[in-house]
Amino acid sequence: MPLALLALAIGAFGIGTTEFVIMGLLPQVASDYGVSIPTAGLLVTGYALGVVLGAPIMTVLGTRFSRKRMLMVLMGLFVVGNLMSAVAPGFGLMLTGRVVASLAHGAFFGIGSVVAADLVAPEKKAGAIAMMFTGLTVANVVGVPMGTLVGQSLGWRTTFFIVAALGVAGLAGIAKLVPDMPKPEGVRLRHEIAAFRNVQVLLAMAMTVLGFGGVFAAITYIAPMMTEAAGYAEGSVTWLLVLFGLGMVGGNLIGGKYADRRLMPLLYVSLGALALVLALFTVTAHHKIAAAVSITLIGALGFATVPPLQKRVLDQASGAPTLASAVNIGAFNLGNALSAWLGGIVIAAGLGITAPNWVGAVLAASALVLAVLSSLLERRDGRRTSRVVTKAAPAPAAEPAAAHH
Repeated sequence: MPLALLALAIGAFGIGTTEFVIMGLLPQVASDYGVSIPTAGLLVTGYALGVVLGAPIMTVLGTRFSRKRMLMVLMGLFVVGNLMSAVAPGFGLMLTGRVVASLAHGAFFGIGSVVAADLVAPEKKAGAIAMMFTGLTVANVVGVPMGTLVGQSLGWRTTFFIVAALGVAGLAGIAKLVPDMPKPEGVRLRHEIAAFRNVQVLLAMAMTVLGFGGVFAAITYIAPMMTEAAGYAEGSVTWLLVLFGLGMVGGNLIGGKYADRRLMPLLYVSLGALALVLALFTVTAHHKIAAAVSITLIGALGFATVPPLQKRVLDQASGAPTLASAVNIGAFNLGNALSAWLGGIVIAAGLGITAPNWVGAVLAASALVLAVLSSLLERRDGRRTSRVVTKAAPAPAAEPAAAHH
C-alpha cells in the first residue's frame, strides 16, 4: 500500500477523534458554559448535520481544484474549526467551531476514498479505502478514550488543541506524500450530479443509511443500556466502547480485504449477521460477558459494510464518483441521526432500555433486503444488455457451398 494512505489515515484519525470525543466531554463543556446537558448535546447534533450538509457543498466547491489541493483545504478547515472550539469564550462560538470542523468531514472521506482507490491497482481499491478508514476506526480505540482522559484531567480545551495538532500533521502528510493527481478531464458538476440518476448508486446510499443506522440505534444508548440492563458500573462504559472500537478496526480490515473479491456476498453476510446480533442483543444486554461480546460483534459487522458500500458507490458512479462518494459519507451520519431518533422514540414509549436494539435489527434487515434487490436488478440489467448486444451483432457470413464433383 502506498505511503500516501498513511497521510489520509492520520487525517481520518483526527476527524474520527473530534467527532466522537465530545460525547465523553459533554458534562465538562456544559458546566463551563453554564448550559444544560441537552443544550450541550447540540454540539453532537450540529456536527452530524454539518457533515450531511457539508459533504455535497464542499465537494461541489472543490470541483475547481485538484483532489490533493482540496484535501489540503479541507484539513485546514478542520484545524480552524477545532481551534475555534478550543478558544471559544461562549457556547455559540464553540458550536460554530464544531460546525466548521464538520464541513470538512464528508468531503474529506469522499474525496479521500477516490484518491485512495486511484493510488492502487483495481483489484486493491477496497483495501486502500479500508486503509484510510482505519484512521477513523482506530480513533475510537485510542483517540476517543485518550482525548476523554486528557479532557477530564487537563481540561476539555486541551483535547481540542491536540486534535487541531493532529489536523496539522494530516495536512503536512497530504502535502508531502499524496501525489498531485489532477481532476479528470471533461468531468463537470453536471456529470457528478448525473451519478444520482443511477438506481444502484441510490440503493447503495440507502443501504449505508439503514445498515450503519442499525449500529448506532444500539450504540447511541449503550451507556444507560449497560448500566441499567447489564449492571456495569459507569466507569466501565469507556472500556466497552473500546471493545466496540476494536470490533470496528477488525471489521473494517476484513471488509476491505474481501470486498475486492466478493463484494455483494460480503454485504449479505455482514448485514444479515448484524441484524441477528442486534436482535439477540435485546437478550444478551442483560448479561455482562454476553453484552461485551455483542458490542464487539456489532462494531465488527457494522464496519465490515463500510469498504464494500463505499466501493459500490465508486464503481456505480465511475467516471464522476467524487460527489457521490462524499454524499455517501453524509449518509452514514444521516443513518446515525435517524437511528438515534428512532431509538429515543421506542424508549420514550415505555418499551424498555434495550428496545433500540430491535430498531437496529429492523434497519439492518432492511439494508439486507435492499442489497438483494440491488443484486437482482443488476443481474436483470446484465441479461438485458447481453440480449441487446447479441441482437446487434452481425450474423456470421455464410460459408461457401462445397463444390460437388
